[in-house]
Amino acid sequence: MAPPRTVICVGDVHGYISKLESLWANLQAALPADAFAAALVIFLGDYNDRGPHTRRVLDFLLALPARHPAQRHVFLCGNHDLAFAAFVGALPSPPDGSPFAATWAEYIDNEAHEGWFRGPGHEEMHVQGRRWGGVIKERWNPKKGLPYRGSIYDAQPTFESYGVAHGSPDLTKAVPEEHKRFLHDLVWVHEEENVPIDTDGGQIVCNLIAVHAGLEKSMDLNEQLRVLRTRDTRVPKVQMLSGRQDVWNIPRDLVGKQTIVVSGHHAKLHINGLRFVIDEGGGYEDKPIAAVVFPSKQVVRSTEGTASHS
Repeated sequence: MAPPRTVICVGDVHGYISKLESLWANLQAALPADAFAAALVIFLGDYNDRGPHTRRVLDFLLALPARHPAQRHVFLCGNHDLAFAAFVGALPSPPDGSPFAATWAEYIDNEAHEGWFRGPGHEEMHVQGRRWGGVIKERWNPKKGLPYRGSIYDAQPTFESYGVAHGSPDLTKAVPEEHKRFLHDLVWVHEEENVPIDTDGGQIVCNLIAVHAGLEKSMDLNEQLRVLRTRDTRVPKVQMLSGRQDVWNIPRDLVGKQTIVVSGHHAKLHINGLRFVIDEGGGYEDKPIAAVVFPSKQVVRSTEGTASHS
């Protein structure tokens, strides 16, 4: 009998190219050559911000299909990627043709203290692009215990990786067209059938839903999936890409349905039944990038590129 196919889910990269290269090499070493060569590889989003090498990370990801032609690669959109895309004009247009400025109203009370971008082009920009390219007044992020880097999204290293100063509208010209296409084409959800997973009671076959932050416990599942599948950019803040406690657990509509839900985003490694949160790095310099491999549920980490190793 053929071995079950391999599915790899890779956590948030956040601009750390050396960690990404290390993780990729460690995955290749950890898996049988034929399993790695034919794997489905799902990147869970947040490729940019915090770390210094966003540009090189996107180059690495764009090169994967040519380097590994028998693999399938899925690139999910994270909240940081959505905001980056919004700033450089790469975000898909709202499905009803409404202007991006219609996304501002719900959060307009935050504009002053978050220092939203007000430069050229801001009039046609999604609210998350304005937040991403702005300059936050506070210097210290109490949740992370670190200084903010430019904006509330810590976007300054992304600007600098393309050779421009934080908040400069020149970023739109500095980002290559293939990077803008990559950002534009990111999917908000990936749904996969027939994914094998090892359990205490033996191997079972599940559906898998991969989404950057998770699925809301209180919102209708079909409505969530509609927003995600259609990439509905009318929504000012997509909870399934940016929520916290509200997207932590498997939603009640999926309980008992043999559906794996896998996400990054939360700066934690958490496995509970069929709920997988794979974001050990969280954009911190001293923490590794992790990936989970199905069916074994093996966790593989980067071993180079963290502050303690450099």
